Amino acid sequence: MKFPNRLIFPAAVFALTTACTSTSNSNPHLTDFVDPFIGTGGHGHVFVGANVPFGMVQLGPSQHVKGWDWCSGYHYSDSILLGFSHTHLSGTGIGDLGDILFFPTANPALEESKFSHDRESARPGYYSVSLDDAGVQVELTATTHAGLHRYTFNPEDTAYVKINLNYGIGWDRMTSCGMEELAPDAVAGYRYSTGWANDQKIYFHAEFSRPMVRCELSDTLATCVFAPSDQPLLARVGISANGMAQAKDNLYAELDDFDFDGTRTKADNEWNTNLARINVEGDSERDKRVFYTSLFHAMTAPVTFSDANAEEKRYSVFSLWDTYRAAHPMYSIVFPEMQSDIAATFMDIYNTQGKLPVWHLHGNETDCMIGNPGVIVLGDLVLKGYVEDKEAALEAMKASAMLDERSLGALKTYGYIPFDEKDCNESVAKGMEYAIADDAIAKVSAAIGSPDSIFTERAKAYRLYFDSQTGFMRGRDKKGQFRDEEFNPFAASHRANDYCEGNAWQYIWLAPHDPHGLIGLFGSDDAFASKLDSLFIVEGNLGDNASPDISGLIGQYAHGNEPSHHVTYMYAYAGMPYKSAPLVRRILTELYHDAPDGLCGNEDVGQMSSWFVLSSMGLYQVEPAGGKYIIGSPLFKSATIKLPENREFTITAENNSDKNIYVQSATLNGLPYSKSYITFDDIMAGGELVLTMGDTPSDFGTKPEDRP
Repeated sequence: MKFPNRLIFPAAVFALTTACTSTSNSNPHLTDFVDPFIGTGGHGHVFVGANVPFGMVQLGPSQHVKGWDWCSGYHYSDSILLGFSHTHLSGTGIGDLGDILFFPTANPALEESKFSHDRESARPGYYSVSLDDAGVQVELTATTHAGLHRYTFNPEDTAYVKINLNYGIGWDRMTSCGMEELAPDAVAGYRYSTGWANDQKIYFHAEFSRPMVRCELSDTLATCVFAPSDQPLLARVGISANGMAQAKDNLYAELDDFDFDGTRTKADNEWNTNLARINVEGDSERDKRVFYTSLFHAMTAPVTFSDANAEEKRYSVFSLWDTYRAAHPMYSIVFPEMQSDIAATFMDIYNTQGKLPVWHLHGNETDCMIGNPGVIVLGDLVLKGYVEDKEAALEAMKASAMLDERSLGALKTYGYIPFDEKDCNESVAKGMEYAIADDAIAKVSAAIGSPDSIFTERAKAYRLYFDSQTGFMRGRDKKGQFRDEEFNPFAASHRANDYCEGNAWQYIWLAPHDPHGLIGLFGSDDAFASKLDSLFIVEGNLGDNASPDISGLIGQYAHGNEPSHHVTYMYAYAGMPYKSAPLVRRILTELYHDAPDGLCGNEDVGQMSSWFVLSSMGLYQVEPAGGKYIIGSPLFKSATIKLPENREFTITAENNSDKNIYVQSATLNGLPYSKSYITFDDIMAGGELVLTMGDTPSDFGTKPEDRP
């Protein structure tokens, strides 16, 4: 069966475009700037398929998992599809999910099919591909809890739809499952699995647009058989984490018919409305594609985890070690209405498991990565006014910090984490991450009028790792002595040395909560800046066992991994914000681009893209809990953020260009503004920050009183 390239149903496409244009009002049709394939190649690990913003259903193609780069279940280099799963992860370093795999085929003996990118297309809320061997054209769209499939077969072909409950991505392994035929046009079932999420449970309810001739059921596979027809076959599938009845309710609440084009239009409009929360203006179409695709990627997670009829919305898929750095600070200004529900989700998790989330995945704590990032995010939300019961939040934060697990017991015993204590590898990285979380506790304690000296001191514990002789953070033993073997600041042994996915060069700077204290360790602003200058120049061998996450290198700065993400903005704290400008611009223009390999590292569930969103507007929150947004070097001539109650905040960069990258002066709401940062409250109040740009460094923000 042969299909024309890309857009197979021009009438439907025309109807969609017309409908979207007419309903978008004054908003530009921003979904046209989104390319969902950006990040599906290289090491981006990005999900491609059909979903809506923060939707539970992420319906898209799944392939054989052939290695690390298939963590989302799909990699652009591949040419074989196994079917279309209803859940995926985006940008992670570990594979999981891939639940409820549908595979349509005209040949019942087939279990996979070749495809070509020439006959594959995607845009927000829609995915289409021709399965060459299977003889079927597949189109997918989605709502928050439901997926809608449209399959076009040759009119003379019997249609087979296989529902596979055995398939899972990466670490995922099915532990128990079941399916039943409810009616000639309906199948329901459940799938329990273990993997990265130790005990994941998902339920589904599926209905077809015409009755089955028969349904062949086995333990893990249902083969649904349909008579030949000159009409497409559609399948609508609702999912839930709570039961088959809830999956059916979710389906009927959001998708009570088989109107594929109407559902696709609604999805496109939902994406367009949310993308229009930020309007950027500039001369480069490429920059707009990267920007709106980045904002699109940042809305893939966290995913809605409550059912459609729930009184309060709850979320899951929190990659917090990554996302506390830029994604959550971005959400706090762009998606303010979500924040109280995110905080409530954190408190529900705390009440269930006795600690705030670390890396929470579909109802499971994975304990992946290090530190207490959930403490940091909740602290930021408290300080920004999104949490009503601040005392309860503080109690949860303190309880999470006073456990004995994950090297916290050693921290309580020694005041730092010794490398020679049991289970204390990555000791420097762990200790520095815990210091950031402890600072969040100290700040929240002070904000609600109950200062806590324990956490104020623990927030400074990162200083104990500083070796003034070498100028690096180094591991100490239980006696307080630095490691005595020859020190190599370039060496990076994956998850086995004193650092986490990094080396000593990258971990000097991991004190974003206390930049001035870090500067003090070097003795002066100039000494600190000189060391920071060196970071972007030095070259060295990371070793054969270095983590693949250490990517996107500029010298030893690694933009492909999150601990480096705040580093270019540290110059502002030393009174040299102009030094950030060429580095930020270089990252924006060289380490992001509009191709499948357009990310220099894993997307990490929105973090990489959120860095681009914030930085291209000219802002970045360095201090993770309640911190200021540092002014960098905006990529666009203007960026306007829509805020509650019809307020807007606009950042205008006058005379901006590829050469005019340095801020010369600024005004805020028409008044002269000399600070190199702006506060959360200033942004949320609405108004305009005007930056006058030039081609040479200036003294803007350099005075001590103007520094963050």
